[in-house]
Amino acid sequence: MRALLYRHLEPEGRPEPGLSPLNTLIALLILLAVITVIAETEATLTGVHAALFSRLELFFGTVFTLEYLARVHAAGEDPRYRGLVGRLRYMVSIWALIDLVALLPFYFGILGTSNAFFLRLIRLLRLLRLSRLGRFSKAWDALADALHTRMHELMLSVGLALVLLVLSSACIYLVEAEQQPESFGSIPRALWWSIATLTTVGYGDVTPITTIGRIFAGVTAVAGIGLIAMPTGILAAAFSDAFQKRREQEQDHG
Repeated sequence: MRALLYRHLEPEGRPEPGLSPLNTLIALLILLAVITVIAETEATLTGVHAALFSRLELFFGTVFTLEYLARVHAAGEDPRYRGLVGRLRYMVSIWALIDLVALLPFYFGILGTSNAFFLRLIRLLRLLRLSRLGRFSKAWDALADALHTRMHELMLSVGLALVLLVLSSACIYLVEAEQQPESFGSIPRALWWSIATLTTVGYGDVTPITTIGRIFAGVTAVAGIGLIAMPTGILAAAFSDAFQKRREQEQDHG
């Protein structure tokens, strides 16, 4: 039974490509659970169908609890997780922790709480169920490999972004502080404008009014295009290399 569960629950234990029927069903249930969480935030729906949402949460919580226990049991088929110590090691692995955290809102809901903010936070934690879909795809491993191989380039781009943010905040503070002390009276205040401009979001709630400030804003906006393009290009190249490497490995095994 444990070996059967392992083949159906763990993608690494399945010799055939693709998802097992059981994992396909679990993935569909995860999507339905996430849709339920999203719909539950709409007061007009929860007011009319409160009982239905409660039954759905009970259903999803029960199913995912049984799935979690089944995964802990089936993990013993992997030599790394055999025995009591091995099971504990599995339970603190990244995917097992995500499974557990995604279950916590169900049990907190049973206990009940009167704090509105805490209640909303617990409900939103159920969206973590969506991240569990990553365990069903080998593409997730390719994504992790891509990030790992390009870590130095990504850190360089992050460092450059921080430098540009600080410099642009300091410069706009220098030229706009006297005219707009509420918005640009300090570098931390000007930082909000720099973030919105360099990321090309441009909310427009805070804008320079001096000629020099507007010229500098234009230069900052153009610099933001390159700032976004740099990590995008790095990640695109990394993903291409990672997926190409995985295809070559599959061809070799085939």
